[in-house]
Order: sequence, then structure tokens, then C-alpha cells
Amino acid sequence: MKLSGVKFDCKHFRGTIPCKPNKQHNVQCDNCPYYEKWEKHILIIKLGAMGDVIRTTPLVVKYRELYENVHFTWLTDFPDVLPPSDIQDILKPTAFNLEKIKNRTFDIAINLDKEEEACQLLADVDANEKYGFIWNNGHLDAATPAAEHKIITGLFDHISIKNTKSYPEEVFEICHLKFNLEEYLLNYNKSIAEKWQGLLKEKANGRKIVGLNTGCGNRWLTRLWPNDYWIQFINLLDHDKVLPVLLGGPQEDEKNTWLAKQTQAWYPGTFSLEEFISLTSNLDAVVTQVSMMMHIAVGHKTPMVLMNNIFNKHEFEMYNRGVIVEPETGCDCYYGNKCKRSRSCMFDLRPETVMNEVNQLLKI
Repeated sequence: MKLSGVKFDCKHFRGTIPCKPNKQHNVQCDNCPYYEKWEKHILIIKLGAMGDVIRTTPLVVKYRELYENVHFTWLTDFPDVLPPSDIQDILKPTAFNLEKIKNRTFDIAINLDKEEEACQLLADVDANEKYGFIWNNGHLDAATPAAEHKIITGLFDHISIKNTKSYPEEVFEICHLKFNLEEYLLNYNKSIAEKWQGLLKEKANGRKIVGLNTGCGNRWLTRLWPNDYWIQFINLLDHDKVLPVLLGGPQEDEKNTWLAKQTQAWYPGTFSLEEFISLTSNLDAVVTQVSMMMHIAVGHKTPMVLMNNIFNKHEFEMYNRGVIVEPETGCDCYYGNKCKRSRSCMFDLRPETVMNEVNQLLKI
């Protein structure tokens, strides 16, 4: 068989090894009844942050609704959160992978990062349609006018604070699409999730399992809820009906160990990202500050109480499965990493308020 007879545009083509139809049925391209042509090749450039990568995945859902066979290439710093069953080529931004992308042709290319490197890549890539942020004349620019608003809100707080659209809604508009509550996609290990399901059910003994994510990262520490409030909130819960489970990473390990000693909350420890995502798939509800846990909870379709102060609450898409609570006195530090008050506004978000919202979500 001549090389010219190979159907490189078939969705079963695997590059340098036999495809699945060949392995199973001993067919080749010129007599194969399983040939399916990729209808669209789409590139998504969304490097980080991790939570932003997760909440960009509704685009994949949308494009799969629009086109029967879509091949996705996604460039990201966080490949582990993306499901390979839905995204065919998940690449980290290495020099080798950048060359691969530059030497491919795409029907649609999307860049949702404003950093120069990502914008320059969109400018350089070969694509019939380009959406998002691009590099032009030495500065950030919009690939189409639809992206201009997102650039402006990133530059001027007094405009950003008036925004009433969620992040997915804005991303869809940038791509000239209509957001209809397409869900997040999330990669997690189902066998690990089943293991934790058994352990958590045994520990809960019929109670509702509520995950308490106590940290928020280092970038905006103004988001943190006081430790004493976590203690008060945990003590207010009805422990005959609720098992509170402390969650976090290595940064929260000391805090969560201490909180477990002060309360009846259970702290299972710290885990790899894969283990953490799988564990949290078994929760009945989540309480968290704005954090990666927020995006994971949305991906798992878990009801959530989200504590917010410094961000525009409209940017968070809750899919009608949760509630956002904020300090009664408001916040003076829009996207601020230092509090302007002598006493943080998070002291004005009372434990009783959070407890009441949790009880409503769980209907207890």
C-alpha cells in the first residue's frame, strides 16, 4: 500500500502505530468501513491558573455539540485536570510542543491567556478562525472585537467591578458562541473515587459529608476566613447529621491538623492532585473560599457555599447548585492582596450565616 493511500484525517489515525480498526479487524485505509473524518481541528491555549483551565472546559462541550467529530489540542500548564477522553492532544508548553503546534493547521484557534507568549503563539499559528487574545504591534490585542471587553475589564477595576457576566459566559462570547450552562469537564480517577466512597461512607455512617476547604493559596490572602470562625462554624453544625471533612493541600496541613484537634471535624490528610480530585467527588456539599476547590466542586456538580469578598461575584457560575455569601459590610479591596481595613471584612461573614446556608443546601 502506498503512503498516499493513508487517510491521515481519520479520527482513528494514531501517528506511527496501528489504529484500533486495524488491530481489531485487520483492515487498512483503502478498504476500511470505519473511516471517520475529523470535522474540525480546534486549538485551545489556556495555560493557567488551574481553576481557570477547569472553567474553560465548557467550550469543549459546546464545540462537540456543534460538530460531530472534533479534534482538540489544548496547551496548558495543568494537563492533569483535563480529561483525555474528551481532549485528544493535551500538551504542556515545552519548546518541542510549541513547534508541533506551529507546524499544524487548525480550523479554529483560541487563546484565553493575556501573557505575551500565549498571544504571540496565536498570532503565529496557522488557523482559519482565531479568537481571544493576540499580540499586535508589540502589545496585547483582541483577535476579534468580541475579546476587547475582557481586555478592558482586566485593565480597569472601575469597569471590571460593574461586570455582570460569568467567566464561562464571557469566554463563550469571545469565541462568538452562546453560553447555555454547558458543564465543566473534569479528569478524575474513578477507581480511586470508588475507594474513597467506601471509606467516607463508613466514616459518615449515614450522615451527609461536607467538605471544608480552609485555604485559598498565597496570591490573595485577603480571602481567608479567620480560624476562629472555622471552629465556630464546625461546632454549629449538627454532627448527628453532618460529617465535616477538612480539605486542603500541604499549605493547609498545619491548619487543618490543628482544626481537627479543636473540633469534631475529620482531617484525612494531604494528597496528590489526582487523589484530591477523586476524593472530593464523594462530597454532599462543599464550603470554600474562592479557590481551586470551588472549580473542582463545580466540575463534580457538588452543591457549594462559596465565600467571596474581593472578587466580582458575577464571574462565578454556580449552575444553580450553590450560593455565594459575602461580608455584610462589603469589601474595600477589589482584587486586592492587602486589606485596607484594620480588621478584615471576612470577620463580617458570620459562622451562623454559613451554617444556615449549608443546612439549606442539605435540607436538614
